[in-house]
Amino acid sequence: MVKRLFDIIFSFFGLIIVSPLLGLIAIIIKMDSKGPVFYRGERVGRFGKTFKIWKFRTMVENAEKIGSIHASSNDPRITKIGKFLRKYKLDELPQLINILKGEMSFVGPRPQVKYYVDLYNEEEKISLIVRPGMTDYASIRYINQEDLVDEENVDKSYQEKIEPEKNQLRVKYAKNNSLLIDAKIIFQTILAIVKKIILKK
Repeated sequence: MVKRLFDIIFSFFGLIIVSPLLGLIAIIIKMDSKGPVFYRGERVGRFGKTFKIWKFRTMVENAEKIGSIHASSNDPRITKIGKFLRKYKLDELPQLINILKGEMSFVGPRPQVKYYVDLYNEEEKISLIVRPGMTDYASIRYINQEDLVDEENVDKSYQEKIEPEKNQLRVKYAKNNSLLIDAKIIFQTILAIVKKIILKK
């Protein structure tokens, strides 16, 4: 209950504070490439309920129909502004809307597409008992995910090398979480993003 109250208050005021930035990004996206400002992909949330995620579009229109589920850092489908937004996680900011609506939380297992959720074993399904979040252990561990996948076979590389550990981290959070742990994850996430900005990686 306390966590949900925290989510409501900070997502509401967060949207107000960053609204000028959101507007600027929206304008740049429209100027940069053809297509909608937002990407509304389907994700699996708490208790397996699906919802539409809010993200700034970072790829060409209908990118999911002309390529893999995941992307490498050199994926030609990524737009010019999209590359910048993905690098510094700015494309995730609209998820404040999902948090305000109760579909997500600030901290929780990153929401996954149904294809991968259907592959969860019984242990991994435990991650569905909590709300998905904007950031979690896996977000920090794989902040440079697009540089870690094999460009020749992105989805296979992701499924074999990254998804198993991500699932372990999702379960870890679902089994043991608290406001203190959430605060630590938020701090570590901010630190990781600042590090990317400073090192320009």
